[in-house]
Amino acid sequence: MPAADSSFENALFQWEEGRRGLRALSEDPASRRQAERVVEAIRDELRRRVGITFTAAELAESYAQGTEWCLQLAMDIAPGTGDGQTLADAAFWLHLQGASDFAGGRRLAV
Repeated sequence: MPAADSSFENALFQWEEGRRGLRALSEDPASRRQAERVVEAIRDELRRRVGITFTAAELAESYAQGTEWCLQLAMDIAPGTGDGQTLADAAFWLHLQGASDFAGGRRLAV
C-alpha cells in the first residue's frame, strides 16, 4: 500500500470516529448547536486551505500537517463544548464528502 493510501486510510479512521462523536452530542441540543458552529468554522477554514476543488489525498495531507488551528478555533468559538479534536475530525469527515475523488464512502480511481 503506497504511503499516500496509508495516510488517507489512517486519517479516514480518525474522521469517522469524529463523525460518531458529533452524532453522540445529539442528546443535548445546546451542546450540539455549539459543536455544529465549531465544525462549520473549521470547514470554512478548510475551504480556504484546500480550496473548493480538492482530492481526498490533499485533504489528508492538510490533516497530516496538524490540526492545532482547529483546536484553537474550537476554543475561540465555544470553549468547553467538548473534545476539540473530535470536532475537528468530524469537520474533516464532512469536508471529505466534497472531494473530487470520493464517493459512497470510498476513494474513486482517477
